[in-house]
Amino acid sequence: MDKKATWDRFYTESSSRTSTFKHFEWFFSFDAVRDFIMPLLQTKSHPDAPLQVLDIGCGTSAVGPCIYRHSPLPVRVTCVDISHIAVRLMQEHVRAKAVQPHNLSSQLEFVEPDCAQLHKCFSPSTVDLIVDKGTTDALLRSKEGTGKACLVLKQCLKVLRSSGSLLQFSDEDPDARLLWLETVVREQGVLAADVQVQEVGELRGISYYCYQVTPRPHSRG
Repeated sequence: MDKKATWDRFYTESSSRTSTFKHFEWFFSFDAVRDFIMPLLQTKSHPDAPLQVLDIGCGTSAVGPCIYRHSPLPVRVTCVDISHIAVRLMQEHVRAKAVQPHNLSSQLEFVEPDCAQLHKCFSPSTVDLIVDKGTTDALLRSKEGTGKACLVLKQCLKVLRSSGSLLQFSDEDPDARLLWLETVVREQGVLAADVQVQEVGELRGISYYCYQVTPRPHSRG
């Protein structure tokens, strides 16, 4: 699940089963986590610029477009996925549906960089919010994905503003995920970020959680 070819094949097969586009959601839809995401987009860090939002490992989820549609403040939502098939499907869908933003200054784009190399597309300390719904889970459950999951987390911390947050939505128990997060964000014995957890709720008998990772300003080199 950490290979580009796997996801290209998945989205090719998924789209071939139906003649009309349908969003594919890991875990749950935007409505289930709207109250975790939108409160973080109520204050602008730079008055003259839109809030920068990344949806990493977006696939064909509606989360990114929903943030674009519902944010009252101007946002630039960048949906990132390693699969060019997923990116193309989303670009075509948004064009066909003419998705409109709540704020006319908002922007929405779909791009294909590897989430473990975000620094190639985003400058340090420029992003206000990163949403990860199931991407880290997929990596951690892959045979060779743990190292990449660590890289993705560190890349997220690099591009986040000190006022920004990474939200990881997961079904992994806090005892395991909190330990992993705190281990990865520790640099030379010092925590480079604060980690908190809230319960999203139970769906189809499975408990889901929101892990919020916030960079510590003094940890920036």
